[in-house]
Amino acid sequence: MVGGGQGAFIGAVHRMAARLDESFELVAGALSSTPERSRASGAALGLERVYGTWEEMLAGESALPPERRIHAVSIVTPNHMHHPVALAFVRAGFAVVCDKPMTVTTLQARELEAAVAASGVVFAVTYNYTGYPLVKEARRLVADGVLGDLRKVVLEYHQGWLATRLEADGNKQAAWRADPAAAGLGGAVADIGSHAENLAATVTGLRVTELCGDLTPLVPGRQLDDDCNLLLRFEGGVKGVLVASQVAVGAENDLRITVSGSRGTLRWRQEEPNRLELALLEAPLQVYTRAGGPYLGSAAVAAARIPSGHPEGFIEAFANVYRNAARDIRLRAGEALLEGEPAPDYPGVSAGARGVAFVEAAVRSQALGSVWTEVG
Repeated sequence: MVGGGQGAFIGAVHRMAARLDESFELVAGALSSTPERSRASGAALGLERVYGTWEEMLAGESALPPERRIHAVSIVTPNHMHHPVALAFVRAGFAVVCDKPMTVTTLQARELEAAVAASGVVFAVTYNYTGYPLVKEARRLVADGVLGDLRKVVLEYHQGWLATRLEADGNKQAAWRADPAAAGLGGAVADIGSHAENLAATVTGLRVTELCGDLTPLVPGRQLDDDCNLLLRFEGGVKGVLVASQVAVGAENDLRITVSGSRGTLRWRQEEPNRLELALLEAPLQVYTRAGGPYLGSAAVAAARIPSGHPEGFIEAFANVYRNAARDIRLRAGEALLEGEPAPDYPGVSAGARGVAFVEAAVRSQALGSVWTEVG
């Protein structure tokens, strides 16, 4: 692991997710931006090998015999460090699990895509909301044509934790997100809007081709947007709206998607992840549950772990990204799929690159006066 040391929320989440299915064991790390904090964090976690910097870790692991070196690296740093770390490890032949957004520019994203294609390594991006069983079921329903011809996608992501200027009060998580040097060009649009874009692409299979963005820092003194409103145009003429805010007082982590077609509408909400609503023309409302039995598709069934009525949530969805990445590593090493086992299913480098292009287009649209802008 690179990053994710003491005081880092997302590092702990990644560690729990990686271990949940016994898919990975964390043995080495460069866990902080200074060698001293990195070593202290590694010692606290009882790591086998602790490095002062990620460069030391790359050199040290590369020098070990194959049976001892790491199989993959998890990158959980602030955004600006994703690209250099990921690129170096990919070029050295290591699999990568990288937090989102994958990079801070499309130029970096294209370079990373090319490196992954050249090396052939597994590369996963932790758009973790795609790991929920009923998101996979929503994708199946759309792909099977249950909604008919798609017409509109409505995306909402509401948080309230940045309603005050926490970055000025020493809050570590707020500080780097509010700093363009660490976060990149986008604030809320990159931090949570990119999740919404990925959710839409996962469920519908469609890419955003154009957008019109209104990005605003509503909290005085903040440089990056904390509130964004976007009109979207998808492939095939499908229309869309995305509203994302981190200053909606009282909101916790309220991510929602509504997809409407000529024959029906489906709705899913992250804070109620074990419920998927399907409304069809001239039919009563249908409610799918996570452990719904034979009517669920194989991908949704494979993503669930416990019996009906027992809630599964955020960590389990996150773990599905890790579990599928680990399975893909084993398959590329020569293992075979088991009978009836679905192919590994996780957001890859292309999804990461698409998300970066989406953020860049939103920022560019705002800079040009909120005009329609192509997504590269």
